[in-house]
Amino acid sequence: MAEPKKRLTSTRSGNRQSHDALQKKSYSVCSNCKQSVVPHRICQNCGYFKGVKIVKLKDEKIKEKKIQEQTKDE
Repeated sequence: MAEPKKRLTSTRSGNRQSHDALQKKSYSVCSNCKQSVVPHRICQNCGYFKGVKIVKLKDEKIKEKKIQEQTKDE
């Protein structure tokens, strides 16, 4: 195994480890429902991103299916 030629000083170790600390997650606010959201992601609560509807939620899909079934029966 490789052995270090000289002992690593505490300053060099500290400088290397200075970037290892955990960062606090940053959150932004959804423009539609005002829920906290991770930046650059679709809102999990309402499916909007930058004020535009991107994803249909399960509840909306179920409602659409019921409406389609009712129109087919008529």
